[in-house]
Amino acid sequence: MQQTKSSSARVEFATSPAQYQHWDLRLEGAVAVLELDVDEGAGLQPGYELKRNSYDLGVDIELADAVQRLRFEHPEVGCVVITSTNAEVFCAGANIQMLGQSTHAHKVNFCKFTNETRLAMEDASAHSGQVYLCALNGPASGGGYELALACDYVLLIDDGNAAVALPELPLLGVLPGTGGLTRLTDKRHVRRDRADFFCTTADGLRGERALEWGLVDELVPPSQFDERMRERAIEFAAAGGTRPEHGIELAPVERRIEGELMRYRHLAVAIDRRARTATFVVSGPTSVPASVEQIHEEGAAFWPLALARELDDAFLHLRFNEGEIGHWLLRSEGDPASVTAIDELLVREGDDWLVRETVSMLRRTLKRLDLSARSSTALIEPGSCFGGWLLELALAADRSYMLEGPWEGAEESASIRLSALNLGGLEMSNGLSRLATRFLGQPEALGALERRTGVDLEAAEAEELGLVTFALDAIDWHDEVRVAIEARASYSPDGLTGLEANLRFPGPETMETKIFGRLSAWQNWVFLRENASGEAGALRRYGTGQQAAFDWQRT
Repeated sequence: MQQTKSSSARVEFATSPAQYQHWDLRLEGAVAVLELDVDEGAGLQPGYELKRNSYDLGVDIELADAVQRLRFEHPEVGCVVITSTNAEVFCAGANIQMLGQSTHAHKVNFCKFTNETRLAMEDASAHSGQVYLCALNGPASGGGYELALACDYVLLIDDGNAAVALPELPLLGVLPGTGGLTRLTDKRHVRRDRADFFCTTADGLRGERALEWGLVDELVPPSQFDERMRERAIEFAAAGGTRPEHGIELAPVERRIEGELMRYRHLAVAIDRRARTATFVVSGPTSVPASVEQIHEEGAAFWPLALARELDDAFLHLRFNEGEIGHWLLRSEGDPASVTAIDELLVREGDDWLVRETVSMLRRTLKRLDLSARSSTALIEPGSCFGGWLLELALAADRSYMLEGPWEGAEESASIRLSALNLGGLEMSNGLSRLATRFLGQPEALGALERRTGVDLEAAEAEELGLVTFALDAIDWHDEVRVAIEARASYSPDGLTGLEANLRFPGPETMETKIFGRLSAWQNWVFLRENASGEAGALRRYGTGQQAAFDWQRT
């Protein structure tokens, strides 16, 4: 459901097609049509109207939900058409009044979530065979054109009016915030000099030049546009071959907030405002399915899928609603052998569509953790179940502590366990597994880990293999962990964000790392500058008739 209109209202991410205010989802056999039909008066916050099919976070929350549902509930769909019900404009991009009145943190988180949604579309094309076709039946500006760039194929109506544009710099003093710059060069291979001209031309390009420069894939006369859109959609859907006949229902994620505690079925998150921490406690599986048929019977209740959706909800909730909670502590409870047994089933049945989608959901959720501007620390204690894909939480953490030996008066020791999924299938934005990223340029270390797959590893061996940062005995545990948490809370949150983002993604640069690293870092900085967000900045003065007053000094 959408949040109520209040500047301090909590952002909620749970929605469904019956609740959509800005999108119409229509199913036509192997083709799904997503039509943008923005309700101008239904902005997520008061103070602006979503004119010309412009969007805010609420519009993107619905789009993200649709992309997810099409993968799980409608795997029979082979092509997703994104178009507009508005004959005058496809999409004018992010709403400028919304950006002008938003806090810096909201602007940055809004861009990050929108980027993640665009990448989820591309992930669906790559891993689910759902081709995205964008049918631009009117002008597409800024984020509207960036949405088209996230699709596999772009049709543009050739009516002399429809144009594509990235006008953020000449009009607003900011950058295209959802991957447009990177997709022009890295995905569509537009020449740098042409991209430079395009991105400094407020009116954009239309017709033959847009086609010649590779900004769109096809021009279609107005009289043939609807027919051509249907032909292309059917063609793309058929190219994917035989698809599953039906999917599973994605029931709403159940979350209860009890004071400073969020409870899910498999997850609890406790907030300590004084320490500015959120402690995640993940519950491991209570049973292991015997077959892929049982996975289908369980559907959205299948443990790894259910837990991934809960973690995803918690990550987003904390990002948008708990900005001062800067340190996430990651704990778990259960049996690591049960987790790795499920991993083995996922690997063995990897050709099954629901298994494939479940693993893809795990990959996307773990990326959400990687990309969150929060410190993270894994605490591995007796009774933890950091095994297989769940161990990825600890590998994603900025550092990890593991108890060596049992607690005083007890017998059980902590252990972790690797599975084949740790070696591949859950890659980060840099295209590498977290282990390959952790041991960049050290193939012998990866070989040693592969030989220890499926084995319980206690603290001393885990530390020797490089899987944890520190192995501590019970005498030192509480003091060492307390000091680490207190130290983290004393550092500049801005400095920590920059530090963590620089350290988390060594190795090759990809389109995805450029979008989240290079682009997001620059856009974050630009949003802070007076030229964009000051009283006389371009975002504040847009639409007022007053020209922005710039500080012309280049830094």
